[in-house]
This record gives sequence, structure tokens and C-alpha cells, in this order.
Amino acid sequence: MDLSSYSRQDLIKLRKQVEHELESRRRIDQRSARQELKDIAEKYGMSLADLITGIGSGEGRGPKGEIVFRHPQDPAKGWSGRGRKPKWIKEWEASGRSLDELRQS
Repeated sequence: MDLSSYSRQDLIKLRKQVEHELESRRRIDQRSARQELKDIAEKYGMSLADLITGIGSGEGRGPKGEIVFRHPQDPAKGWSGRGRKPKWIKEWEASGRSLDELRQS
């Protein structure tokens, strides 16, 4: 699609129309997905709420690791040493400090 002949105003109008159409299609897709999930839940004798309970809660995973490293000023922040390093750990190391200084006894 060659848009070089369109004026700036025409392009802005076209962008608004495209955004409106994309939002409309997103809502249609959302309704379809919701219906598919309801159908799956019904197939297994569950409600939709039963089906999605536990998604993202870590259900089915092992226990989280114990806190090994603790933030020096904010004891609510801790890290087990597993997985990605939290931002505060990265900042601590970037400042030249040792991770061992944060280790819990």
C-alpha cells in the first residue's frame, strides 16, 4: 500500500480508523476466547472460575526457595538466589558491592 500521496491529515484520519478497527477486532477476539474457555470448562465439568483459579499463582510448582539475600535498608526485599536477579541486586553489584554482603546468616 503506497501512502506517499496521502496528506498528513489523511494519514491521521486513516490511523484513527485503523486503531478503531483493531480495537473492535480485539473485543471480538476476546469474546471468542472467553466462549472457548467456557466450552472447555464445561467439557470437564467445571466453571470458568474453577478453570482459571491458580493460573499465575505457582500452583503445581515446587516451594519457593528460602531467602538467602536480604536488602540492607528494606528487609521486605529478599532474593533466594534462584531465577533472575532483582533490580536492587543488580544495582548493588553495579555499585561494586559484593553479593556476599547481603547473604543471610
